[in-house]
Amino acid sequence: MGLLSLAIWTPIFFGAVLLAFGRDEYAKTVRWVALIGALVSLLVTLPIYAGFDTASSAMQLVEKAPWIERFNVFYHLGVDGLSMWFVLLTAFITVIVVLAGWEVITDRVNQYMGAFLILSGLMVGVFTAVDGMLFYVFFEATLIPMYLIIGIWGGPNKIYAAFKFFLYTLLGSLLMLIALIYLYTQSGGSFDLATWHKLPLAASAQTFLFFAFFAAFAVKVPMWPVHTWLPDVHVEAPTGGSAVLAAIMLKLGAYGFLRFSLPIAPDAAREFAWLMIALSLVAVIYVGLVAMVQEDMKKLVAYSSVAHMGFVSLGFFIFNDIGVSGALVQMIAHGFVSAAMFLSIGVLYDRMHSREIASYGGVVNTMPKFAAFALLFAMANCGLPGTAGFVGEWMVILGAIKFNFWIGLAAASALIFGAAYTLWMVKRVYLGPVANDHVKELTDINAREFLVMALLAIAVLAMGLYPKPFTDVMDASVADLLKHVALSKLPQ
Repeated sequence: MGLLSLAIWTPIFFGAVLLAFGRDEYAKTVRWVALIGALVSLLVTLPIYAGFDTASSAMQLVEKAPWIERFNVFYHLGVDGLSMWFVLLTAFITVIVVLAGWEVITDRVNQYMGAFLILSGLMVGVFTAVDGMLFYVFFEATLIPMYLIIGIWGGPNKIYAAFKFFLYTLLGSLLMLIALIYLYTQSGGSFDLATWHKLPLAASAQTFLFFAFFAAFAVKVPMWPVHTWLPDVHVEAPTGGSAVLAAIMLKLGAYGFLRFSLPIAPDAAREFAWLMIALSLVAVIYVGLVAMVQEDMKKLVAYSSVAHMGFVSLGFFIFNDIGVSGALVQMIAHGFVSAAMFLSIGVLYDRMHSREIASYGGVVNTMPKFAAFALLFAMANCGLPGTAGFVGEWMVILGAIKFNFWIGLAAASALIFGAAYTLWMVKRVYLGPVANDHVKELTDINAREFLVMALLAIAVLAMGLYPKPFTDVMDASVADLLKHVALSKLPQ
């Protein structure tokens, strides 16, 4: 077992151990085992970063073993500059979610914590798989724990939301499975991604593959107009579920574009770039306007996630290094910021059992420490310089202007909407006089909540003030990918 296998199977092992615990009388033990499991899983990922060669675009820490030999399927893992940071992000967010659910979850604690740890391992599997079938298995397997998290610990409409989440993402993935089988036949019976990247595919085949992958990944991102499942799911999901969904699961779709759509169907990607750019700009502008009129805080942040992920898909399809690197940075930054936004809403919901903006007002007067953190995260959500939210969006806008001035201008204008809906929420929830007796009785965050907020605040500020470690890791892989996309020519 290498480092990548450890990163996948350590949280899954701890999750399985937690599921073996019985009734809730062991809840205290379960929480500590979950925290130890999450911390060990995070520690296992640190040597991956420490030993990573930033100058190389090749797959590193490669592990390969036969799995389903009859069909030439391998247990084949590796990381490069496109995937390395997501392994660490997944492990980090899992620790945060375990801490966040410490006191809040009182029912079936072992299953809740176990589901998150198993989900964490499966998501690391998606980011490290370099065998097409292994990727598909991990990609689909992530649905099961998330479905249970929403369906068991969610809000009043949890069953509806869980079904919608499952059906949307499953239907999209079925087309991807057909594409994978087609590539398997075309490559002479191989599921190896590196082999697929070199296939000389005709224009019609590339178009089919591009849209088959688009069906799976666009739903997961989610891109407009297949984003409608996301607000429903966020509103019903428990706080930890929302944090993991926004911080990591949405990234699985965006990562799929980089790993499959662009390198396997490069000519189709260039041909249909106009469509991807148009859909991304609609997400960034129109969905930003939709966010402005939301009365539910979770819905507002859910729509803002769609808008922020619009920057990611825009960055990928403008085909320059600063745009693609900016999109990757935006994915990581959005992981920190969206998790922080949802966990902040969770802190308020645990005390007041309401997500309606109208139920609050003047929270800063009764919860000053919490309000300071919430304001920092809101500023990062707006893209304030010095926070993580600024770096990726700024790079994508620079790349877009380099590609086409008007597209860059349209993307930049969306920052105004982001500031508008975020600050409008901050003003009504946190600022001004105390609005009602419920707000007057609020208590400030305890030590555990302070720790969760502080860890996220450090991540948001560190990335905003010094993004070089993030960009250094991805530069070589981004350059290699763009070279591959630019050089490919359709076979006649």
